[in-house]
Amino acid sequence: MTTIVSNLELIRRVPLFSMLTAQQAASVAQAVVKRRFKRGEAIVEQGKKSNALTLLLTGRARVISCDSRGREVILATLRPGDYVGEMSLIDDEPHSATVLAEVQTDALILGQTEFARCMPDMDSMAHAILRGLVQRLRHADSKIESLALMDVYGRVAKALLEFAGANATNQEGHAVIPDRVSRQDVAKMVGASREMVSRVMKDLEERGFIVTRDDGSLLVMSHLYSLV
Repeated sequence: MTTIVSNLELIRRVPLFSMLTAQQAASVAQAVVKRRFKRGEAIVEQGKKSNALTLLLTGRARVISCDSRGREVILATLRPGDYVGEMSLIDDEPHSATVLAEVQTDALILGQTEFARCMPDMDSMAHAILRGLVQRLRHADSKIESLALMDVYGRVAKALLEFAGANATNQEGHAVIPDRVSRQDVAKMVGASREMVSRVMKDLEERGFIVTRDDGSLLVMSHLYSLV
């Protein structure tokens, strides 16, 4: 009984749980597990699922995103009261970043089942909005990563692939952008000047990465992925 009361006191100090009903708080208090992370230990890992919400009680953690070439960018620093893992629990996708303990860090771990009991019903509008917000956050993290780690060529290539969309692929495996691509829009997306984007796209076309067709649409060749 002492452990449950102690956990209940702990979660009541966490802003995330401040709006829980007494019944929900008691249920969470019974379900959470205390864990200590050593300095440098991974709390969650990019590309994997932990199926749990981790709330920091003490210490400090660093949120790091790593690209396919092993380059890293720091997205945020987490402190007591912050939490991690909620995005993966909401949309059932792998973690978009790695979180490492910068110092010895104590945390409470809440499993997926108990987390779900505190959430809106899966078929509710509130849950649908939450999933949409999570997807926007993932997209924002990806933008930050590309701005920090990619050169202009990589950022333009990624923007063109986003314009094409996941379903706009022809039989040869190349993507098609049906509408004319505004150099100004691309420039705003990648954080570069319109002139720089125009030079990059001209070079990409000369090197066979993209092809402007007679109707104004753009054919994005599959090997453009090598620049991302």
